[in-house]
Amino acid sequence: MFKINDNYLKLPGSYLFSTIAKKVAAYKEANPDKEVISLGIGDVTQPLAPAVIEALHKAVDEMSVAETFHGYAPDLGYEFLRKAIIDNDYKARGVDIALDEIFISDGAKSDSGNIVEIFSTDNTIAVTDPVYPVYIDSNAMAGKTGDYLQDKQAWSDVIYMPCTAENDFTPDFPERTPDIIYICCPNNPTGTTLTKDALSKWVRYALDNKAVIIYDAAYEAYISEEDVPHSIYECDGAKECAIEMRSFSKNAGFTGTRLGFTVIPKALKSGDVMLNSLWARRHGTKFNGAPYIIQRAGEAVYSDEGKAQTKAQIAYYMNNAKIIREGLNAQGYKTYGGVNAPYIWLKTPDGVTSWDFFDILLEKANIVGTPGSGFGPSGEGYFRLTAFGSKENTEKAIERIKNL
Repeated sequence: MFKINDNYLKLPGSYLFSTIAKKVAAYKEANPDKEVISLGIGDVTQPLAPAVIEALHKAVDEMSVAETFHGYAPDLGYEFLRKAIIDNDYKARGVDIALDEIFISDGAKSDSGNIVEIFSTDNTIAVTDPVYPVYIDSNAMAGKTGDYLQDKQAWSDVIYMPCTAENDFTPDFPERTPDIIYICCPNNPTGTTLTKDALSKWVRYALDNKAVIIYDAAYEAYISEEDVPHSIYECDGAKECAIEMRSFSKNAGFTGTRLGFTVIPKALKSGDVMLNSLWARRHGTKFNGAPYIIQRAGEAVYSDEGKAQTKAQIAYYMNNAKIIREGLNAQGYKTYGGVNAPYIWLKTPDGVTSWDFFDILLEKANIVGTPGSGFGPSGEGYFRLTAFGSKENTEKAIERIKNL
């Protein structure tokens, strides 16, 4: 008789955003006359930039001719895209990354889940709390988190590093030493960041404790403050202890076309074993790269036209963030984020849980957001709103909240 991976049975309920989708669908069905505005899931709404569309059309035309047809992509991804990434994302910031240290994929979310396969089940993971749930869920599916403690809304073997207003959303070093440290910066969901000095201390901590940092920089394009690094490799020693993940989804609108990459420096080792070699082996065996057409579109993001167009889109979303942040502050809400990221993290009214606040917004204002408790124990009492909607709907949502 076949057997299942019973680690899946330990997962609490459904995925956060699946639960939200079901609640919203039920509300819409019961209230078909209501106009529901979504400021919940972090999906972009602006169309792909013209330079990207042009590159897509050109690549499609190439696929129709035998001489320019492309089949399977190289394991690491096409060199033209990896070189564009190096020149624009790293070399331009004084960071030296080699071509064979970049692995093109179908997105940072996929890599976040897949990266656990190259690590032993004996490793203890630490996560900033609250944080993107995929990190913990993927480790739970692999049997690396222990048991889910319903009363604590936490996993028994996971080290949680609370990030709250009390510590300015900057995690403290944990009392128990982890093997793998997840850091998302700018953070999803809080929208907060780490300065270069603060991040450098984490690099030193990882080096001193022979730990590895898995650094999610999916929102780096939204950073506006000079003392916030765009890459962990801007910190001395990081190439010996950090893996960095990037995405084209949020900076260039590729949520529907799927493209991302992971950087694993060859200096990062466990004993004598290079993690770069392990990931290359995994990448080649379980290919999760992106098609030629999509990689050409990614290359276009780095063209002069692509840079200008994506910069304009980022500015559009950050203007929405400003509308939300200032609108909520004017109504007496305490907010965080929205300066270096398209997320606003708001404190719910006293005595109102994050899921209760979700219901209030949905039923009384017809607005969808994300309950903070879905991102970890320290998320209770907070709520995430995103700036990825249209300007019109963003302004309309703030007016509705005024009338609650």
